[in-house]
Amino acid sequence: MPKRIIPLSDMKVQKAKSKDKTVTLFDGGGLFLMVTPSGGKLWRFKYRFEGKEKKIAFGAYPEISLLDARKSRDESRRQLAQGIDPSAARKVQKKAITQEIETFELIAREWHSRFLSTWTTRYAETIMSRLERDIFPWIGKIPIAEIKAPELLAVLRRIESRDALDLVHRIRAICGQIFRYAVVTGRVERDPSVDLRGALPQPQQKHRAAITEPKKVGKLLRAIDGYQGSFVVQCALKLAPLVFVRPGELRRGEWEEISFENAEWNIPGSKMKMKEPHLVPLSKQAIAILTELYKLTGSGRYLFPGRTSQRPMSDNAILAALRNMGYAKDEMSGHGFRAMARTILDEVLQVRPDFIEHQLAHAVRDPNGRAYNRTSHLAERKKMMQTWADYLDGLKADAKVIPFKSVKR
Repeated sequence: MPKRIIPLSDMKVQKAKSKDKTVTLFDGGGLFLMVTPSGGKLWRFKYRFEGKEKKIAFGAYPEISLLDARKSRDESRRQLAQGIDPSAARKVQKKAITQEIETFELIAREWHSRFLSTWTTRYAETIMSRLERDIFPWIGKIPIAEIKAPELLAVLRRIESRDALDLVHRIRAICGQIFRYAVVTGRVERDPSVDLRGALPQPQQKHRAAITEPKKVGKLLRAIDGYQGSFVVQCALKLAPLVFVRPGELRRGEWEEISFENAEWNIPGSKMKMKEPHLVPLSKQAIAILTELYKLTGSGRYLFPGRTSQRPMSDNAILAALRNMGYAKDEMSGHGFRAMARTILDEVLQVRPDFIEHQLAHAVRDPNGRAYNRTSHLAERKKMMQTWADYLDGLKADAKVIPFKSVKR
């Protein structure tokens, strides 16, 4: 049987004496104390990596206590379990400290703070939590100039192994932004993340449930008119197909953003996905809904307040209402009103695609490659929104509707 190692104690380490040759006292887990003939007491950690035996010096006693040495041993064993050579990791860390080389984590946090004011609080927290959980533990301490495509790929493979394919692509994109920031600030020569395109499997495309067949849309609109729940939620359901903004933009709408006089909803860039202000022309039908809603919630901040007037209704309110009306999660979603409008405006009403995309607040550019501003094609979009509202009224009344693709361009 192998000899059982009895862990060291503070008293045993303190009383350890030197002899004519070096004495080795084992603590377990690869940690041991070397007592030299001159009286020095040196901590060492022995391990195997890729079949080779290696050693790391943790420092001398009493500057490094038994507790400190054990912490260093445990950290090294954790690195080994993750496929990292502790010796190589320590060399990189020492190099970063002694030569003041800028590490990936240092540059990433600098990049994050530089752009913090352009993001929502929630988005900023999401980015940092992803970096702290999935990137910094592996390459955070490595000088950013030394990280090449293979090192970055190895880290992303860990995320891929969890079948988090959508997340791995999002994090690759975040890393790409950090590297590009490092390029323009003179820290690195190029962005290695571009070399990983095609190296990671793509996630399966997930389409949000949406009703896009005109007759079924009419049935949904009649169901909304007969909704027996909260009046505020019913108004949100009625307005959603008329404005087809994102669910978060709808539920966080504020009265100060609504202009009854101009029949417009001006959404500030801070609430938009693309961080650009967005203008929504309001049809006569939309104005009628808001006029009735104002009588109930107009004294507060939000169009659709939640349980208190200080907070908007929950992001689950519209989904729950759809389920209560009998629409399954694979049949219709809050986001589905956007797909409904996009599909029918294009395929049935034959509206110009760039008008539709602009009203959906997607990135649309003019022939010279410049982004359209919020008022681009405003007259045409106002006409489109009124035509759309009138068309929905026809569907709700079960009038004769234009079949899909009945008109050729």
